[in-house]
Amino acid sequence: MVDSLDYNKFFVIKTKQLAITIIKELSKHPYNEAFGVMRKQIFRSSTSMAASYRAMCRARSKAERFSKISIVIEETDETLF
Repeated sequence: MVDSLDYNKFFVIKTKQLAITIIKELSKHPYNEAFGVMRKQIFRSSTSMAASYRAMCRARSKAERFSKISIVIEETDETLF
């Protein structure tokens, strides 16, 4: 069975890889103003998702952990929107 440490490491790696992939893929497209605004927002939300998950792994209390994972969920939803 996978313990929580492995689970957390797995998602730290996967969220970071997702943010990097999003940046690489969206950077391939030529710039135009409308797309540029959307691209910047997707960059911000995807990198925030990865950083917030990492911060959640370092939370000092259950309340802080819940708060951080809530941010991850919000940023993930924003990235998908």
